[in-house]
Amino acid sequence: MGRKRTTGSRSVWPDGSRPEAGTADRGNAPGGKEDRRENRGTMACKVSSSLKKNEAWLNEQCAGCADILMHRMKLGQEMDVDALLVHIEVTVSNTLLEDSLMGRLLNRLREIPSGDLATVLDNNALGVSDAMAFGDMDQAMDALLAGNALLFLDGYPKVLKIAAKGYPSMGVQKAETEKALRGSREGFTESVKLNEALIRKRIRSTGLKIEESPLGERSNTMTALVYMEDLIYPDLLEKIRAEIRQWEIDGILDTGMLEQLCQEHWLSPFPQFETTERPDRAAMEALNGRIVLLCDNSPTALLFPTTFNDFMQAGEDRYHWFGMVTFLRILRYLAMAAALLISGCYLAVTYFHTQILPTNLLLSFAEARKGVPFPGIIEILLMELAFELIREAGIRMPGPLGGTIGIVGGLIIGDAAVSANLVSPMAVVVVAFSALSSFAIPREEFSVPFRLLKYGFIFLGGAFGIFGIVLGVYLLLGHLAGLISFGIPYLMPFVGKGLQDYRDPGDDVLRRPFRLLTLRPVFARRDQRVRMRRKGGDDVRGQ
Repeated sequence: MGRKRTTGSRSVWPDGSRPEAGTADRGNAPGGKEDRRENRGTMACKVSSSLKKNEAWLNEQCAGCADILMHRMKLGQEMDVDALLVHIEVTVSNTLLEDSLMGRLLNRLREIPSGDLATVLDNNALGVSDAMAFGDMDQAMDALLAGNALLFLDGYPKVLKIAAKGYPSMGVQKAETEKALRGSREGFTESVKLNEALIRKRIRSTGLKIEESPLGERSNTMTALVYMEDLIYPDLLEKIRAEIRQWEIDGILDTGMLEQLCQEHWLSPFPQFETTERPDRAAMEALNGRIVLLCDNSPTALLFPTTFNDFMQAGEDRYHWFGMVTFLRILRYLAMAAALLISGCYLAVTYFHTQILPTNLLLSFAEARKGVPFPGIIEILLMELAFELIREAGIRMPGPLGGTIGIVGGLIIGDAAVSANLVSPMAVVVVAFSALSSFAIPREEFSVPFRLLKYGFIFLGGAFGIFGIVLGVYLLLGHLAGLISFGIPYLMPFVGKGLQDYRDPGDDVLRRPFRLLTLRPVFARRDQRVRMRRKGGDDVRGQ
């Protein structure tokens, strides 16, 4: 059931009606808000024509909510119509009657004959672009909690929603985690409406569709699906809708919560959603046939489906010369392999396969380890854990102190540990190179699985040598080959070249020149794969 006030043992709606027997406690059913509204049926919480009843209902519902303000006033030319303005304190300007749109609206209502107020509001004769009349109190309360103002009139059986300035926000900021040398400097904000506008600013087409829906039984957080209608697969859209709607949760506070709820392979450490803080990247991926998920109060958007290769591409790759982009992508893949394997390979070589090392290098390793009291595997583990501790401390510290923590931890502690013969200099070099390689991965969320899995390779290399490393790589590739992101194989385009009607877009490890990037990725519909051609000509790469 919806919101209600209680008199005695029976519930009473603001319009004076009573719910049917046995329905008063349906709001406690596990089904939540949507089920309550479905169970309510015709007994919806209607707005009463009596201002006193509406005010009494609001006072009960908003009891203890000091930030929700209610102002009584008189409207109409004769100033004889009682009115009630309800809003959250920060959403309405203090200069209400002087400068704001709402103030000018109320002043206009004071100039209209009292008998014509209802007709004027029903027909929106004042021409307010974002004003809507509700007959249901639950809808009105949802609008109020979304940051709008409500206007009740005595004798008028509806409530008028008036758009206010909304909740305070930081406005458009620079992207912090996806810094780029070239391209837009704008980043997403914590307002879903503003984020939608930033994408619309870049794709000025009615083919760009935006579906909004509230999530969270108590938070009522607004989310939005953004996509190009003619590029996406309808089945994919229905699937993500079903994934989102199947959960009932108290509140959604960030896109990270939605990501964890909607992952198909939720035990896998590899992310099945790509994240971005940049509107230009979100717009680019929408044009590739992917779906963008925005969430209110979160400056991060989710992109899906996704593949392994997408995480290894930087946001500005499309803006640079193809030769340099190809070189950097190869470097990123090498860095990814180093972050995962170098520590384990160091142990495997020094423990089991010393014959593959040159004699001088082997003697250097032996000389460096003189006096070290710990075995090599313990030495590597201690240094890896120490670096993770330094990284975590640097992130949590305030900005100026974060760099200081890195210098103190990386230089002073590392040098002191070597001087005290707790670790060998070679172990410090190996761990430092592994950490540096992890920073070269463009997506922070994609570096996490490699930071975790490298400990498994440390144990495999220290216990079984190269055989353990090969076994770990085999198991890892088998796991990746079995992952699917909303119907798309995770290892595309490396494993999908044999699919029917597949055409290589030429934008994987080796990127073709921009003028040859005429095809969209596999995410787009088969009949919409061509993205670019010369005017008056066909696809320059042929059909």
